[in-house]
Amino acid sequence: MLVSDQENFGRIELRINDILKEKRISKNRICKDMDIPRANFNRYCKNSFQRIDANLICKLCYYLGVDVGDLIVYKRPENE
Repeated sequence: MLVSDQENFGRIELRINDILKEKRISKNRICKDMDIPRANFNRYCKNSFQRIDANLICKLCYYLGVDVGDLIVYKRPENE
């Protein structure tokens, strides 16, 4: 099966905002504690990233006390 770049295979979303709300952790606190630039963190929170930094995902899971599957969600294409 040939796959073109035009095909939509869905997307990955991070549930950072939901988890922060559930755990009552501010973005300022997590950025300070984890030494993450706020602008970079906001891109992850808004799901406007191109690549996921595996090390950051590990740090987030550890800090937030969650599993990868709690943090990362795969969204199927809407046209299926």
